Amino acid sequence: MAILILKTLCYNENGTETLTIHRKNGILIMSSITLHSAEGCSITMISDIFVDYYMPRANGEFVKIYLYLLRSMHNTGTQISLSMLADVFSCPENDIRRALNYWDDAGVLSLSYKKDELSSVLFLPLEAPKKKPSPSPAREQRTQEESKTKRTRISQKDILRRKEENAEIAQLLFVCEQYLGRTLSPSETERLFYYYDELHFPVDLVEYLVEYCVSKGSTSIHYIEKVAQEWHKTGINTVEMAKKETTTWHRSYFVIMRAFGIRGRNPIDSEIAFMNKWIKEYDFTIEIIQEACSRTVTKTGKQSFEYADKILSDWRNHNVHHLEDIRRLDSAHKAEQEAARQKARAARSDQRGTAPSSPNRFNNFEQRDYDWSQLEKQLLNQQ
Repeated sequence: MAILILKTLCYNENGTETLTIHRKNGILIMSSITLHSAEGCSITMISDIFVDYYMPRANGEFVKIYLYLLRSMHNTGTQISLSMLADVFSCPENDIRRALNYWDDAGVLSLSYKKDELSSVLFLPLEAPKKKPSPSPAREQRTQEESKTKRTRISQKDILRRKEENAEIAQLLFVCEQYLGRTLSPSETERLFYYYDELHFPVDLVEYLVEYCVSKGSTSIHYIEKVAQEWHKTGINTVEMAKKETTTWHRSYFVIMRAFGIRGRNPIDSEIAFMNKWIKEYDFTIEIIQEACSRTVTKTGKQSFEYADKILSDWRNHNVHHLEDIRRLDSAHKAEQEAARQKARAARSDQRGTAPSSPNRFNNFEQRDYDWSQLEKQLLNQQ
């Protein structure tokens, strides 16, 4: 016999959540359970209707963006923008727009625009959609496959249309396929269109982007995307600028590697991440980085990027910009050490109850007074 369990969630006078589980057919299922929370953080409430009807059908990334927006409603100090959301989720702004448009079409959000720019997002009251007969599992799978095929076919039509309308696009896709050694998928083609349409990369720059990534040993569209975003942030919009940037970085990598005594191999990803931080984020010259590498090897006896990073982080905190700044810090450090040693010597002298004196050990010998006449008589008597 099936037993129906009814759950009631309420709050007592102290604000504590109480879960009451009722009886059925005279059988005691469980008494009340008091739930406590050790966390003092705020709580974001999610509609059951959203969880039951809207979340299962949505893309997982879209759900994450919706939940983040819902949580941001309670944080009045947070400034929401497309660029900020793109940074939070490490994705292009176009993906954020797709998520917002999806929820707008689904009737979950209402988007408002001013001069073609998104200005506000309104959370709409949710209603359960009208129930429809549940399809069989086989029909559901067939429907999903048909929908996927339809989306692919539409995407392919769009690709063909753009290739026919723009000879440069056709050439771009052909060259990229030659570099990658495979036929581009619709999603990969969409990313190339994004660099062209949204990042405003000219065709030859997109071609060089793919060529450069392949030369680095990666044909992953995710790696290509990462490099493209880095170039866009640094303002690179021509092949000449990209070549100058990549050549400078490539040369700098090996100069730094030689400062560590590393030769005969390429840097690995973790080492590149450290060097990029020192060059781009810290904005240190190669001479300063070489000095840190030299001190690392002298101090530790090994090639430690982590130890060098600690040195450079400390120099950055002390506003080091030139080698002269490092010498100034070294002099100040030596002066502090000498002052500390003098203070320690003075403290030891105070503990012995004597004033500080010359370090000559004979000064501490206790002098004795002798009666030389008496000593002379004693010696004569002994003879």
